[in-house]
Amino acid sequence: MITDLSAIAAGVTLGALQTQSLLDPLDNRVLLCHALGLSRVSLITQSERELDAEQAARFAALVQRRLAGEPVAYIVGQREFFGLPFEVNGAVLIPRPDTELLVELTLDRLPPQGRVLDMGTGSGAIAVALAHTRRDAAVTALDVSPDALAVARRNAAANGVQVNFLQSDWYAALQGQPPFDVIASNPPYIASGDRHLSEGDLRYEPTGALTDHADGLSALRIIVAGAAGHLKPQGWLLMEHGYDQAAAVRQLLTDQGYNEVQSWTDLAGIERVTGARAR
Repeated sequence: MITDLSAIAAGVTLGALQTQSLLDPLDNRVLLCHALGLSRVSLITQSERELDAEQAARFAALVQRRLAGEPVAYIVGQREFFGLPFEVNGAVLIPRPDTELLVELTLDRLPPQGRVLDMGTGSGAIAVALAHTRRDAAVTALDVSPDALAVARRNAAANGVQVNFLQSDWYAALQGQPPFDVIASNPPYIASGDRHLSEGDLRYEPTGALTDHADGLSALRIIVAGAAGHLKPQGWLLMEHGYDQAAAVRQLLTDQGYNEVQSWTDLAGIERVTGARAR
């Protein structure tokens, strides 16, 4: 019976590690595959296989990191998003399924040979997913963090796509760039002091990519205020935001004179993305 880390030792079987896990079953499976270099199918077909001392120690070390709270994506260095593999580390947020809604809405509004901007790209998940799905599009992505941009560039290369990456504090580096058909952004939107920042995986993610260190709307205000100067006429601005911010973001867009202001719900029925068209 595996009741503590000491039970993960030479001679333990793959089957025992899966039926008597110290972790959530999915986390356990991902870490087992990573530690041993096995596929998910191999975990089933080789259930009687015994680990040697080195393999057991390697897996136990990963379990210890997860028990301490470190996100699985950071432990294995990868997370899937929009069907593509993405490198992730402590310099970037972990891509989340909720954000796929923002990608889908952007794709729906991107014309042939269109131009799209991803603001605050982080790992490059949004930009790379767009460029991979729409090979005809011209995709630009910016971030203020050089470390995040390094990760994003590696992800673009690994997924075989071309993205124009810019280091920029929001719109600062866009002078001289032609206007865009769509601007999409998943900016920092958690308010300073929110309890979620000290819970779960968020404790390990880059704080500056999670919170604006204010009321949660300051980055969204900057994006809304500046977007019209970088959008084509009738171009779309689409922004992911917090579970309780949709009404406030719609008001920001209305106050700036945007048309067709609306919000869209994620799979949990939460208004997760709000957007509108430029005049």
